[in-house]
This record gives sequence, structure tokens and C-alpha cells, in this order.
Amino acid sequence: MQAVYYTFIPLLAVILGAIAAAWRRPGPAFMSAVQHLAAGVVFAAAATEILPQIKHDADPVATLVGGAIGVAAMLGLKELEQKAIGAWAMIAAIAIDILVDGLVLGLAFLAGEKAGILLTVALTLEVLFLGLAVTAELGKTITSALRIVMITAGLGLLLPIGAGLAIPVALLPPTIIAGFLSLGLMALLYLVTEELLVEAHEQPDTPLISAMFFVGFLALLVLEELM
Repeated sequence: MQAVYYTFIPLLAVILGAIAAAWRRPGPAFMSAVQHLAAGVVFAAAATEILPQIKHDADPVATLVGGAIGVAAMLGLKELEQKAIGAWAMIAAIAIDILVDGLVLGLAFLAGEKAGILLTVALTLEVLFLGLAVTAELGKTITSALRIVMITAGLGLLLPIGAGLAIPVALLPPTIIAGFLSLGLMALLYLVTEELLVEAHEQPDTPLISAMFFVGFLALLVLEELM
């Protein structure tokens, strides 16, 4: 249940991102910098919190099965996104993305409160970008800024729903939980390598923008040590 409460932080980020983008559409360089920063933070959260917990549980079968299911699910999502045509098709694909983010956040809290809090920070940056992207895309066909913000906020509500789906997992045996954590890890790695960085490199790139990945990574490492 704690994870559901924490999802309201990235939910707020989605809404603020939508409001900001509706007021002034961000440029490609800014979007790329945010994506690099988010990718670094998400990667650090996966490497420092989720992966160590999976190694601690040390169940090769659960790790393999959960990881394989996670890879298959994310590749299926990628196929769906590639077939999406038009703004509303893209919105549907992003809705699934956000639901998965909420689920992964809920799973992160199974690895411990610190893991959940750090992943909350990571996903807040990621969904902030999604809020900016959705608003920019809807702005091509919808003139009402209020309507755009409301649609984006509605998508953000999928975060607590996704986190809620992870609640029953806490009641399962440790082996099964390890499998779910492996699934979540694959989802996070896919998010970094196949979404955030791929899309970021489609925009104008500079050494400073690329450095934002490492800024995000190091910032989360420092935050973890401070905690």
C-alpha cells in the first residue's frame, strides 16, 4: 500500500509537465537532456537496488523465468508501439507504459523501502518527460490546454493502479517475489536502453546533453549513500 501513496509524487510530475508544456512547448535539446537525465537515474536505481536484491535471493530459476517474462512483455509492448498510428494510438501505448511503471514501482517496494523511494525519484523524472511528450503530441490536434492537461493527468492515474497490482505479490513466497523483481529489472533496463536513450538520440545531441546521463546516475548514487 505504501507504494500506491508514493506514486502520487510522479503523478504530480506528470501534471506539472503537462501544464508546463501546454504553456510553452519545450525544445528538442531540453527534451533530450531530460531523457538522458532520467535514463541515468533509472539505470542507477535498477543497478543499486533491484539487482542486489535479486542476487541476494539467489534463485536462478526464478530469476530466469521472471526475467524472460519481463523481456517478452517489453518486446511485445515495443511491437505494439511500432504499430501505433496517430496521436491516440500513441496515447494508448504510453498508457501501457505508465501502467507498467506503476507496477515496477510497486515491485521495487518489495525489495525494501529505500529501493522504492529511489525508484520513485527515477520514475518521477521519466514520467515528467512522458507528460511533456504527451502534451506536445496532443497539442497538434487539440486546441484546449485544459483538455490536454486533463487527458495527461488521467494517464498519470494509471501509476497508482499499476502499483496496486503489485500489492498481492507481497503475500507470495520469496521465490516468486524474486521472479517478479527480475521481471521489474528487465522492464527498467528496457526503459533505459530501448526508450529513453533511443528517443533522446533522435534529437540534437551535444557533449553536455550526453553528460546528463552520468549526472543522473551519480546523483542517485550519492542520494543512496546519503540515505
